[in-house]
Amino acid sequence: MVSEVKAISGRAIPLVGNDIDTDRIIPARFLRCVTFDGLGAHAFADDRAQMQGQHPFDLPQFQGAEVLVVNGNFGCGSSREHAPQAIAKWGIQALIGESFAEIFLGNCVAMGIPCVTASGETVKAVQEAIAANPQTTVEIDLNTMQVRWHQTAAPIQMGEGARNMFLSGTWDACGQLVSQAPAIQATASQLPYLRWSTAVS
Repeated sequence: MVSEVKAISGRAIPLVGNDIDTDRIIPARFLRCVTFDGLGAHAFADDRAQMQGQHPFDLPQFQGAEVLVVNGNFGCGSSREHAPQAIAKWGIQALIGESFAEIFLGNCVAMGIPCVTASGETVKAVQEAIAANPQTTVEIDLNTMQVRWHQTAAPIQMGEGARNMFLSGTWDACGQLVSQAPAIQATASQLPYLRWSTAVS
């Protein structure tokens, strides 16, 4: 299983505003789902309803975008995993912003979604570029730690631990367990209490 995430490239969607919290990303009434399937359709549901079709997630020119460009303290509020799940189910594969709430960021890392930060000037420039031309390709490169669009490149930041997890593929805890299944079974076979449990059962 190859889980390395080294670069994300694609069209982007600008979402302007600071302190966009998880309740706005996915309202509480959608948390009753048994699985995360279908959550993408409800991402920013209340904001989209208020904006009557003018929210970036509703505008036709941004459909199919893979990168979300946000501002400061994105994903603040409650720690619901449904928020990054809704964004991912909508189709977003990476985020770039001025800053992210810590728990939201951790949930994204666990899902394999890079969240990189950049200066306010860089974020604004990217948002303006994609608003002016929605066909603009934005590339987030975790090897060079740069974001590129048009003929422009700017530095981005990410915690070194998270970056190493993406580059090596070790962010994928379930994938790691599956890939190490023979070693896990070998170790389990040497544990007396597991053999005892098997014998009893």
